[in-house]
Amino acid sequence: MSRRPRTGSVPPGAAVLDTDGVLIDSAAVHAAAWKTAFDACLAEWAGGTARPEPFDADADYRRYVDGRSRYDGAAAFLAARGIRLPAGTAGDGPGCTTVRAVAARKEEAFGTALRTRPVAVFQDARRALTGLRALGVPCAAVSASRHARDLLAAAGLDRLLTAVVDGAEAARLGLPGKPDPALFLHAARTLGARPRECLVVEDALAGVEAARRGRFGLVVGLDRTSDRHAGPDLRDRGADLVVADLVELLETVWGAVP
Repeated sequence: MSRRPRTGSVPPGAAVLDTDGVLIDSAAVHAAAWKTAFDACLAEWAGGTARPEPFDADADYRRYVDGRSRYDGAAAFLAARGIRLPAGTAGDGPGCTTVRAVAARKEEAFGTALRTRPVAVFQDARRALTGLRALGVPCAAVSASRHARDLLAAAGLDRLLTAVVDGAEAARLGLPGKPDPALFLHAARTLGARPRECLVVEDALAGVEAARRGRFGLVVGLDRTSDRHAGPDLRDRGADLVVADLVELLETVWGAVP
């Protein structure tokens, strides 16, 4: 790893990184699963009398469900469409009659997709985590998904991380979902870092907002879109810095090129 001088403030002593869309290329699989669930329910609710506007796997995904728990994501999108459903219970199976049933339908579609479409790791993520480890910067991966720990292990990234905080742990601890900062704050505590000493990397608007609310020292938005159209929204939600990949992050913040 080569280093070049870095001017400005002292680099963060720890890093908390979102998982889906930042470390592993699972955001597209999540978005497609949400589209499968929502579009089927929208058609069912319309009853064949009208053609409802389908779920947009780019704009609607980023605005309403990306970075949130399944329940919160389903509730946010339904509220945006003016659709009122009972919350339901944790045991609700896949369907369209309750918010939890819609969320379960998404989970079913996501599980089916994982069996047929392997989730890839971003190569810049592997390089960046390796570089951060060489710099002695502890890293935690966070995710609202209960699948995150297994996916990170399958990708071999867990060996480069100090901690993983996933949806299962969040549920066990009763942590509220993003844009509440609880998930990030817990990850920082796990790393033994105070928020102001810690950097957060997020590609989701709700995640950037959560990091800003948590008063983290540096909030980084990751815009992997081909035309960088997500950057302005990430800045509007509170990103101090927007980068195109994680290697650029190392170069900009730590002055290191892995």
